[in-house]
Amino acid sequence: MIHRGVEFSVTQLVAGVWRWRFQIGDRIFTGKTEAKLDLLAIRRVQLRIDRELNKVGRGRTRGRSDSD
Repeated sequence: MIHRGVEFSVTQLVAGVWRWRFQIGDRIFTGKTEAKLDLLAIRRVQLRIDRELNKVGRGRTRGRSDSD
């Protein structure tokens, strides 16, 4: 699946436990989440991707303003 240009995967380990993975640049993010519904697990990964993209965006903005 793709969210905001980031490809990610969500697979069910056992009932109610999901493993997720995505990559932004050279960093690979992995983890597990508990959810009864697959759509809820997917949404949680999408929110995590949003948080990580915001961190990357803020870091780049600070880096540019510091060098000016």
